[in-house]
Amino acid sequence: MKKINAKKIATWIIVPLMAAIFILDIATVVIANNHCRRFTFSKESFDYSSGDDRIHFLNTANSDSILIESNGMFALIDAGEGNNNPRRKTEYKGYENEVVEYIKKVCKKDSGAYLDFILGTHCHYDHIGSFETLISDPGISIGKAYFKVFNPEIAKEYEVERWKIGETYNEIINALNVKSVPVISDLPEEPFEFGDFTLQFYNTVTPESLAGKGENAASIGVKVTKGDKNAFLAADITKSTGLEELLADEIGDVDILKVGHHGYFGSSSSSFLEKLSPEVAIVTNQLGKVYPNVKWNLTMKAKVPFFATYDNNGIIITIDDSGEFIFTNDIH
Repeated sequence: MKKINAKKIATWIIVPLMAAIFILDIATVVIANNHCRRFTFSKESFDYSSGDDRIHFLNTANSDSILIESNGMFALIDAGEGNNNPRRKTEYKGYENEVVEYIKKVCKKDSGAYLDFILGTHCHYDHIGSFETLISDPGISIGKAYFKVFNPEIAKEYEVERWKIGETYNEIINALNVKSVPVISDLPEEPFEFGDFTLQFYNTVTPESLAGKGENAASIGVKVTKGDKNAFLAADITKSTGLEELLADEIGDVDILKVGHHGYFGSSSSSFLEKLSPEVAIVTNQLGKVYPNVKWNLTMKAKVPFFATYDNNGIIITIDDSGEFIFTNDIH
């Protein structure tokens, strides 16, 4: 009898709670759509009529692959999830072929495609899983690669043992060595020029205090600046690892935020959004997978319109010479 009563009580609590979350989620999406009317999207034509200072957020489902393009220079920040994620037990779709083909289409040079540099923000497969295929492709050349040395003391045990993130890192470094691509593990802390952009890396050295917090704590953020406009690409920076609090003041105000950790729980806290005060946010995921609390913080607290790469089939933001943002989608 006690067991039956306990089940009933749990049901009475859980069902209304789930219903409330569902209703709030719908409400935030409706309000978010209203915020989004402030921005107009057009289909990408690759005619470069608004200039070539662009940030390409590729559609790689719920993974990161971001191409920075400026004045004929190209850098790839993460490469999306590939086809052989060790933590996946069932068949799924990876995006390594789509990323490779996109790079060949956009980053053209005389002898094929060329990337001035690549950056792996951290060793989770949904960020760096496609790099080995991309690096090994004979039609793509790479100037240099930025990868912090993998530190298993930062990661959680299951990330090392079951997710095999150290092995993923080693496979990528081996592929870079085979093609004689210089690997830079001591990342620059100071801003540097990249075409018409200025780039700056954050969390170039993971604080020892974050040991055991998980590989997301090693995430490298990238700030992209042109004139008085800037974007922050937050990789998997979250409140739950402590990185948001550590980096927020250093990052400062931004115009565009690539939401950390695909909009999952633990990212985009209200305090982080308040300090960065972005004008618009991009989520590398599909809208339905963004956690309700993240939608709430973006929509109800920060009042930031956000767009999902999956639902837009990729997004490009071009910063023209007047500092205006031009948004295009359907980029593949």
